[in-house]
Amino acid sequence: MSYSWTSTFRFLFDRCVSLHRGGNQDFESWFSSADRAFLDSIGCKDRELFDFVDDHCRYGEEGPSYETALLVTAVRRDYFLVVQKRQPSGHVVTPDQLPAKSAAVDGLVWLPRLLTKARAKLRGEMDPDTMFGCGGDRQFLSTHDIHPADFLRTVWAAGDDDQMVIDYVKRGGSYA
Repeated sequence: MSYSWTSTFRFLFDRCVSLHRGGNQDFESWFSSADRAFLDSIGCKDRELFDFVDDHCRYGEEGPSYETALLVTAVRRDYFLVVQKRQPSGHVVTPDQLPAKSAAVDGLVWLPRLLTKARAKLRGEMDPDTMFGCGGDRQFLSTHDIHPADFLRTVWAAGDDDQMVIDYVKRGGSYA
């Protein structure tokens, strides 16, 4: 299914949008066992897809588009396949382990929180009640003109080098 995973993801996204707009917000009822197997194969949890769909439906242009959901999921999928070799982490980063929303590094409020969430997203360790790409994340990233998927790729490339990410953000998403 490697060649067609994006088509399957699109089908699921669109179907979930229809269910959500039809009044069904019980995401656990949205997915069959085959859907869940597909999501597992790309390192995506059903709650993560729900969060993209929910914000997409509730916030319109201010929420994540299908393309953003796809690109972020593609980065996670690549990390899952390449780094994790299809082996889920099993660890969960809980909300109380996240830096405060007011935490700052080099004058960048929210970046410590976003950086922790991005690393958890890459590893598939997001708590079900936490979303990478939530409203606060979107506000921070749009202020710095950085796409969420580009931020994830930068965090992946940086490894533990926070300064690389800080410099990237301060340059408005530019590497040079």
